[in-house]
Amino acid sequence: MKNCIEIKGLYKSYGDFSLNNINLTLPGGSILGLIGENGAGKTTTIKCILNLIRRDAGEITVLGHDNIREEKLAKQDVGIVLDECFFHDTLRPRDVEKILAPAYKNWDSDLFRSYLDKFGLPEKKLIKEFSRGMKMKLSLSAALAHHPKLLILDEATAGLDPVIRDEILDEFLGFIQDEDHAILMSSHITSDLEKVADYIAYIHQGEVVLSDAKDAILDSYGRVGCTAAQLEAIDPRDILRTRKGTFGCEALVADRSAFARKYPMLLVERTTLEDIMLFVGKGEAK
Repeated sequence: MKNCIEIKGLYKSYGDFSLNNINLTLPGGSILGLIGENGAGKTTTIKCILNLIRRDAGEITVLGHDNIREEKLAKQDVGIVLDECFFHDTLRPRDVEKILAPAYKNWDSDLFRSYLDKFGLPEKKLIKEFSRGMKMKLSLSAALAHHPKLLILDEATAGLDPVIRDEILDEFLGFIQDEDHAILMSSHITSDLEKVADYIAYIHQGEVVLSDAKDAILDSYGRVGCTAAQLEAIDPRDILRTRKGTFGCEALVADRSAFARKYPMLLVERTTLEDIMLFVGKGEAK
């Protein structure tokens, strides 16, 4: 199983914000979920991968190709879906094909039309008449029509209703059944990533603060509810972050089982990706 994306020591500075030493790997046959607050660096990382902005330092390979020296080769087998449909409102799906087909050597007209049929998208209807969900399905149809090996998705499911999101997530799961395929998926909807992602990378203030297999994170991390006095009695080395509210305190722990053995009087619950983001983004170190 080869890696579809490898990022080593990525650095990009804008003066008041920078990506610092980003290291990520996306193995074939898997989905890497990229999470983080607005402005944390997720989209900047994706733009660096696509060479839409030039990195200041580091190395990026996409499907085995350097993303700058071999940019054309790297992008031939990449499908991209962004949070907004980038096709002009006055176009129709059939016009989208006319524009994109010459750009991809593996463009498959029959496959594109089969996705339009599958998603119920009329070929002759203007895109401005499409709902947001229909626009996302059109973007996905176009991204898949040239038989890509890698999908890069930046908030592709944002603003969609649960039924359409579930339908699109099923497409993603089907896509990675081929171990030569992989998906990098940035999303604020952490519940979607909990459903489909194999790996999670959390970017906070330009740095990767957590990167691991999703199941390992959810199986290990825990949330402890306690009083202020109980929190004071916990060894600071046993907790990562704390949050204090009107009705009590909470703590984030990295090893739920070990914490429960050491502090049997405290209840340790399973946590979610959203919980972890809230602790890191709004919590405090003890």
